[in-house]
Amino acid sequence: MRLSQMLFVTLREDPAEAEIPSHKLLLRAGYIRRIGSGIYTYLPLMWRVLKKVSQIVREEMDATLAQECLLPQLQPAELWQESGRWDTYTKAEGIMFSLIDRAERQLGLGPTHEEVITTIAKDMIRSYRQLPLNLYQIQTKFRDEIRPRFGLMRGREFIMKDAYSFHTDEASLKQTYQDMDRAYRNILTRCGLAFRPVEADSGAIGGSGSQEFMVLADAGEDEILYTEDGKYAANVEKADSLPADLETSPFTGYEKLETPDTETIEKLCKFLKCSPTNIVKNVLYETVYDNGMTVLVLVSIRGDRDVNEVKLQNELVKLAPQYNAQTIIALTVPDATSQQKWAAKPLPLGYIAPNLDDDYIAHSKNVAPKFIRIADKTIVELTNFVTGSNESGYHVVGANWDKEFILPKLIVDVRTAQTGDRSLHDPKQILQSARGIEAGHIFQLGTKYSQAMGATYTDEAGQEQPLWMGCYGIGVSRLAQAAVEQSYDKNGIIWSVAIAPYQVIVVIPNTSSQEQVTAAEKLYQDLNQAGIETLLDDRDGRAGMKFKDADLIGIPYRIVTGRSLAQGKVEVVTRASGESQELPIDAVVSTVQQWIREEIGN
Repeated sequence: MRLSQMLFVTLREDPAEAEIPSHKLLLRAGYIRRIGSGIYTYLPLMWRVLKKVSQIVREEMDATLAQECLLPQLQPAELWQESGRWDTYTKAEGIMFSLIDRAERQLGLGPTHEEVITTIAKDMIRSYRQLPLNLYQIQTKFRDEIRPRFGLMRGREFIMKDAYSFHTDEASLKQTYQDMDRAYRNILTRCGLAFRPVEADSGAIGGSGSQEFMVLADAGEDEILYTEDGKYAANVEKADSLPADLETSPFTGYEKLETPDTETIEKLCKFLKCSPTNIVKNVLYETVYDNGMTVLVLVSIRGDRDVNEVKLQNELVKLAPQYNAQTIIALTVPDATSQQKWAAKPLPLGYIAPNLDDDYIAHSKNVAPKFIRIADKTIVELTNFVTGSNESGYHVVGANWDKEFILPKLIVDVRTAQTGDRSLHDPKQILQSARGIEAGHIFQLGTKYSQAMGATYTDEAGQEQPLWMGCYGIGVSRLAQAAVEQSYDKNGIIWSVAIAPYQVIVVIPNTSSQEQVTAAEKLYQDLNQAGIETLLDDRDGRAGMKFKDADLIGIPYRIVTGRSLAQGKVEVVTRASGESQELPIDAVVSTVQQWIREEIGN
């Protein structure tokens, strides 16, 4: 392709809308253009990148014997209501675009396709002889992000590969899950990315286990905790750890003390001269279930730890049936306005004890009359601890479970693991932190959707059984931008050969020089005939501008037909290293071919 004939416009300044380097560079280099909030056009250069990423994904999926299909983007609400996720996606998470058609039927634009594929399986799979089966698609998805940002990283329209597998049992599911794990590692490796697979929370998709594939980048939205030995890595939302050792409490007897202006742990420790490991702090949450029921939650946790709200929400979803609900639509720390809706009297905020009386909750048909009381595992072994007194300005010290306070019956891990914690698998290993961009996520769904939607098969004994399912997603457009976020410099993007829009750019420094033009045209033809994807910068303009554009768009190799033509040579610059060398014109094609083969492993 000749740049003079391409839709190609670069920007010299960073667009105001862009926050992170990859977003700035894709806009500046003419890869994407914003059409609306979270909505982007993929311009010709970007579309070539996306096609290459898609082809790598397609090849690795086909290698696992997965079958490609294409599912509808418009999905009937009834399917999602059948699985129990309609309210979760339209109200709780609020990420599904929903609409009403002219026949007053409710529809959603697909953010994911578990319901559709389960319906297909329900209609078409009859016997164990048809299993296992793995179907995938590469398609545009839609999610109504609360705050679209970072370009293609968190847009409202994006390209994704999603696959869904069906099995007779858990063992077969686990085998395909491992196949997908291997395929995802191959995809990211072939794209030239540094990445880390991590344990992850399954979120609204659900299932018994899941793993994210994080592209390592400083601007990543996710925090990853990992150990140096490589045996543990998890998203901070999922991560577990051993907390710091307890310090001995300085209090040996129970008493109530006046502790003015000590509504924070830091202030309280300073006032009482104790460690935060000696404190039981009690955090109040307000949760709203999908049937409109409000339930107040009191979480007791050690003073040096923070509540992990993802873990907490997962525990509260498990309790939903007790309130005739299925899921949660809101989980918040109630502010003064929220408290007015249910509090029977002013709360002793900052001084709450584990036994805060249920009479703080006003009687209402839409508010549960009792607190859900949750104890994090960190507080179980505490003795002579400090906690609130349920009276503002006062704490109690020297308290013990089963004496002054009753330990809550629901004891779970709801704490946030953090850098410096000891690992569960080896206490000698200390958790370290990195930032990552989630490019892929694989799930073991089990029978969650098949049971809800009646998708079954007949086993060898002639008995009807629910299908076991897996789900495997990878963000094609997100992966492409993640590659830029991981590899760029002050001059622009640095693509790997495997996914660069073109592998070589031939630059004519002076188009008024017939010698330069002739040499460039021949190289352009020879490179393309050799199967090397080549751009020709034949535009009129200064050489410096052309060199800047070549660096900005990140083409792996730049060939310049400049002064060295007099010696029968051209300059070849490697974008990643900046290394420049002069090569004889007749050796350029074979040399570049060899470099490309070495990089992509062919």
